[in-house]
Amino acid sequence: MPDTRFFNEMLADDRSVRDAYGDVAQWLAALPEGQLGLKTEEAELLFRRMGITFLVYGREGSNERLIPFDVIPRVFSASEWDLLSKGSIQRVRALNMFLEDLYHGAEIVRAGKIPAELVFNNDYYQIQMHGLDVPGGVYAHIAGIDLVRVSESDFYVLEDNLRAPSGVSYMLENRAIMMRLFPELFDGNAVAPVDHYPEELLRNLRAVAPRGIGEPTVALLTPGAFNSAYFEHAYLADSMGIELVEAPDLFVRDNKVFMRTTEGPQRVDVIYRRVDDEFIDPLAFRADSMLGVPGLLSVYRSGGVTVANAMGTGVADDKSVYPYVPDIIRFYLDEEPILNNVPTYMLRDPEDLRYTLDNLADLVVKEVHGSGGYGMLVGPASTKKEREEYRARVLENPAGFIAQPTLSLSTCPTYVESGVAPRHVDLRPFVLSGDDVTVVPGGLTRVALTEGSLVVNSSQGGGTKDTWILQE
Repeated sequence: MPDTRFFNEMLADDRSVRDAYGDVAQWLAALPEGQLGLKTEEAELLFRRMGITFLVYGREGSNERLIPFDVIPRVFSASEWDLLSKGSIQRVRALNMFLEDLYHGAEIVRAGKIPAELVFNNDYYQIQMHGLDVPGGVYAHIAGIDLVRVSESDFYVLEDNLRAPSGVSYMLENRAIMMRLFPELFDGNAVAPVDHYPEELLRNLRAVAPRGIGEPTVALLTPGAFNSAYFEHAYLADSMGIELVEAPDLFVRDNKVFMRTTEGPQRVDVIYRRVDDEFIDPLAFRADSMLGVPGLLSVYRSGGVTVANAMGTGVADDKSVYPYVPDIIRFYLDEEPILNNVPTYMLRDPEDLRYTLDNLADLVVKEVHGSGGYGMLVGPASTKKEREEYRARVLENPAGFIAQPTLSLSTCPTYVESGVAPRHVDLRPFVLSGDDVTVVPGGLTRVALTEGSLVVNSSQGGGTKDTWILQE
């Protein structure tokens, strides 16, 4: 029998197959023994040939890995996707309005809806952005909203990614690999396509070019080949037909940004940057940065170039701001949130701190500036020694942490060494903002391949799946 503590996305408690998974279940049942293993090996070979890897940073330095790919797709019905897409779009619309307000009148702070110190003392708040009118009021042009499911109708947002969300290249390649390995599986299923994402991204980037530019030139700024997401940077630039550039390829002259080409300097109107705020302009942020373009912020402030995502967006996806997102939605949109927040304890609050320290074994505790699954304590999976060490870290700086209950993440059928078994998953849809706000029907499903694990991050041993949205 399925483990009823967790919502099984394919099987009901009586082992009947849920409607969305009907064809996938039949396909799995009809596969010859050993076929999934052979196809998994084939998929790994294809990923390796295409160079689809990422870097993992650790104590021993960095090493390059393949992200494990599971050949069993995750499936959503059209009605389920309608809820997720509307909720994700609502969230991004409100967060863009929040950023516009923070860097101008800060009316939400004046209204007492969010403490001033949480935003103005936040490490990700960039005073250099104050008063800057960004094109279309769009700060987060590309956003990744991390979602988990706990029941048939209950979805929660784990976090918002507004700085430089990664993983969309895996969404696209996962689909391409599945169509190559199992073309027959797509014949009887109306699966919404995702391959138009690069076209949609380019359209939205061009839509926020400086005024008066008829045919804007877009470039993707990467930190370079040693960045963990470099494959994605190169993949997206190639898919959009734009130049992939590093800092030495760009320069500022006459209050404009140019890139060096074999035919001479060419003006750049929109920079899709995958370089963090503090490194993007050594004249405005870190003076020792070799990854940024000197003078870029000055051109940006004068309207000579658009930077996507805007500097300073991190203040809106910081984990200390996360608990206030439902109120942010109500304040700017006058709507109730479509998607739930996870109940969150703010450890800067003495009562929340006391409760958390008394219940470390049952909670997930995260650094407010943490990401990638690093720097967190998963209480139920921790040892007494790990909890005591984490307790000491928290007491050094309680304001640097939040805590949340351990959610019963849903499971999907996954091919593992022992065969097909349920494993916990999350979902990252990608929301694009420019002329309008849209989301490609799908997203990156991440799966915790270790039995019982709730940590899906690739840097922590997680894998990915193709995500299917069934069209009506």
